[in-house]
Amino acid sequence: MHSLVQPHGWVALKLPSGNLRVLQVTPNTTISLGKYGSFPSNLIIHRPYHLTYELQDRQPGENFNRLRIVPASELYSDILSSSTSTSSPEGETPITNDEEDVENAIAAAVEYSLVDPESGAIVARTDRAELDASARQTLSTEEIEALKKDGTDAGRDIIAKLMLRHTAIDQKTQYSLAKYKLLKTKKYIRRFCVLPMDVPMLANWQLEKDSSKILEMREEMIALLGCWANVHFGGEDQCENVDAQEPDNEDPEPVHAPGRWLVVDDTGGLLTAAMAERMSILYSPEGNEVVEDEEEPESPITCREGSLSHRQVSTNTNDPPRLEGEEGDDVKMTTEVPDQDALESQSPQSTRKALHGNVKPRWNGSQEPFAHSNTLTVVHANQQPNLTFLRDYDFDVTNPAQSPSHPLTTHLMTISWLQLVEPELDNTYASPVPNVSPEVIRSWKANRRGTYHRKRRRWAKVRHIVDSTRKGEFSGLVVASTMDPISIMRCTVPLLAGGAPIAIYSQSPEPLTALVDCYSIARRAAWVANPPEEAIGKTPEELEQWPGDEEFPVNPSLVLGAALQTSRVRKWQVLPGRTHPLMTSRGGAEGYVFTAWRVKPAEGKVEARGKARARKRKLDESTKE
Repeated sequence: MHSLVQPHGWVALKLPSGNLRVLQVTPNTTISLGKYGSFPSNLIIHRPYHLTYELQDRQPGENFNRLRIVPASELYSDILSSSTSTSSPEGETPITNDEEDVENAIAAAVEYSLVDPESGAIVARTDRAELDASARQTLSTEEIEALKKDGTDAGRDIIAKLMLRHTAIDQKTQYSLAKYKLLKTKKYIRRFCVLPMDVPMLANWQLEKDSSKILEMREEMIALLGCWANVHFGGEDQCENVDAQEPDNEDPEPVHAPGRWLVVDDTGGLLTAAMAERMSILYSPEGNEVVEDEEEPESPITCREGSLSHRQVSTNTNDPPRLEGEEGDDVKMTTEVPDQDALESQSPQSTRKALHGNVKPRWNGSQEPFAHSNTLTVVHANQQPNLTFLRDYDFDVTNPAQSPSHPLTTHLMTISWLQLVEPELDNTYASPVPNVSPEVIRSWKANRRGTYHRKRRRWAKVRHIVDSTRKGEFSGLVVASTMDPISIMRCTVPLLAGGAPIAIYSQSPEPLTALVDCYSIARRAAWVANPPEEAIGKTPEELEQWPGDEEFPVNPSLVLGAALQTSRVRKWQVLPGRTHPLMTSRGGAEGYVFTAWRVKPAEGKVEARGKARARKRKLDESTKE
């Protein structure tokens, strides 16, 4: 995870109202926050996350707001002041005005009732006077709008005047006063906090926006899937085709490297992103910025002597970010030209980098690098996998020219169910591209050469993924899909190594309950005692590919420890005498997780071996006598 805001990276801006605004930080552009204002994106690039900024009033001649970093002492001033003050005893209501003790006591004792005029029955009853809020607040709406236009010091002046112009502010309790101030602060203060777009943030934001895209999978469900599947960093490994061997050559013996997980993801890539984050392959290396071919638009920040393409901002927490040369100093831009003699002595690659900067490297058509370990293999049902949420982490699985610097380029493989179950029916896998000599390729036109290399590269990639996946020996299986889990287990369990964990998520418990019954102890005992006729005389390898029948939909001897569980994190309000769960929690599906372990059935009869020792009886002294 990057510690600083990267150019072209995705961030979440938390507004005072508590809402999140997810956006891409594009350099030299303006970020608009609606009624709060707008600011240049360059002011938050290369700055740490979790900083709270305040939009200052616009200066004359500028159409944007400058930012000020709010220190922690100012953010938590109310909490620090309340902790030092003495609290009232439990059960008592603190009174701020001692002269009105009698009036408050009389008012609290008055009972108000709502009576039905027809029947005369009491519909509702209360002992608290419902006071008109407009009569208590003397600051009109026109005055508030005038304060907004004149500049209100980031909204603090409006909040202060609202507190002063409230006629019944002295009648509020300590808790009511804090609640009233917090309500006005959320409405008028112009602040925001920059948060990283990690997997928990993406899950919470998508859960509030459109929960159906992620199957209503909450953060705790994602954590349970990763823990029970034992997803972790599998170690570094060299690329498999680093020697640029031709795909037509015979494949070497398979190396059963650890850290290979099989994924069935119908959450748009959220589950894949969560697993990639645990495996340390989700984020691109820090410092690799996206290079755009188009000219970048000019920044809204301009100096008196001209516009700047690269700007620096101050890091002082007390002063607003400033641009170099904004006080009227002459701004000079210089470009260093490399020495020609030094360029001639360097290699062509370094010379090209010195002249043109960081140019995106091109793929080599004769090789497709894939890692042995620490990989994810995603099984999908469509022609292209739905991994749209990975675009928030600078990776597009549908882009064939994806930058090789991203870890997912060599550690993420996608395969369809057709390629996994019956690869000979897939057109790409079953139609090999013939190998052509370089002399013949050079005689072709540019368009034909490009088409040949593109088809050759695609066929080599599909062939490698299909062959390596069908060899199996995966370290675990993680599923979050709307498909029948029994059919998924029938095709994927034989691909797992011995002892591999299995974790399956479902919105409802019924599909997972049926799966637990398929791998129950009773089913396994019936399979061993009275196996079906089709399974008699078959080898263990053939039994792993058991197609299933009515009594045994799957082979129950391949999985042990099948269990079903659920978990839900609930937020609580913690106050003296008022501690209870929040009543405004989001509903939706509860979510359930199936867990089990892949086992290898023992061949033949299992016998206990060893020397048995007879236990000697210890007689009491009274018995001996």
